[in-house]
Amino acid sequence: MKRYLVTGGAGFIGCNYVARLLERGEEVTIYDNLSRQGTKRNLKWLQDAFGPEGFNFVQADVRDAERLETEARAKDVIVHLAGQVAVTSSVTDPRQDFEVNALGTFNVLEASRKTGERPIVIYASTNKVYGEMEEIKVEERETAYAYRDIPMGVPETQPLDFHSPYGCSKGAGDQYVRDYARIYDLPTVVMRQSCIYGPRQFGIEDQGWVAWFVIAALTGKPITIYGDGKQVRDVLFIDDLLNAYDAVVDQQEIATGQVYNIGGGPTNTMSIWVEFGRHLRQLLGEELPVNYQDWRPGDQKIYISDIRKAHQALGWAPAYDVRRGLRCLFDWVHKNMELFQ
Repeated sequence: MKRYLVTGGAGFIGCNYVARLLERGEEVTIYDNLSRQGTKRNLKWLQDAFGPEGFNFVQADVRDAERLETEARAKDVIVHLAGQVAVTSSVTDPRQDFEVNALGTFNVLEASRKTGERPIVIYASTNKVYGEMEEIKVEERETAYAYRDIPMGVPETQPLDFHSPYGCSKGAGDQYVRDYARIYDLPTVVMRQSCIYGPRQFGIEDQGWVAWFVIAALTGKPITIYGDGKQVRDVLFIDDLLNAYDAVVDQQEIATGQVYNIGGGPTNTMSIWVEFGRHLRQLLGEELPVNYQDWRPGDQKIYISDIRKAHQALGWAPAYDVRRGLRCLFDWVHKNMELFQ
């Protein structure tokens, strides 16, 4: 049995991982301020499933360095998922974005270092650290943008070019996590994640677009497409992401100090509306009206992860293809419509 601290443990990714950990008998502390939409519902779901005594819950903020130091003690694994997650929100309030993402991640690292116990720290970074990648040639095709010269996607060796306050704050955390392995010999790992989707994701327009489009389609909410809808993302089902976390913990000696792109890769890509909209209309069985508006700041025309490093080093690869994963998400939203009214 391992002892886990999961910051943001009541969020979409966090609650799914906590449930997996508890099901196999791990000891878990959730550290979450419950500020995100859906977190209180996710916490209740976990309490109903595992009992109020099944895990330890701490309602606190990652900006509280002292509380983090207390909760990090005697932990084997720290999974740092808490953060400000929307590019648009970072543009509106860059100070809060910095304090939560950059300072909050620094606080997690310092809490880990001060324990003297060397827990492995897994950091949920983002593909946004690569920025616009203007030097990479992009072609516009009938339904989607495509890379001209890198068919396998963007590798971890791509130069960093933080774009937007969100990119800067997450990128600062990304580099701090990486450097704490070098300077302090802590077992830290950076996971540069693509679009993650799945059950218990209460997506909103600014974040969690796959879930948001499904929720909006099923509840009759208006859908707005920013740009031309041909923007491409590689998408990863939640269970596949959690498998990557487990692979890192199980192979700590290999993973320590490393950066991994974790996404669907080139075989699990979609343009955000031209192609995804077709899938969604097939699932829904009817047409969906949408509105188009201008591009948003920091929005990449295309991002696809090259995930070969994680596969070669850790033996990890996505098991869910796009159609299977979308069906799982669609069915979950459909069965839980009362959560979205």
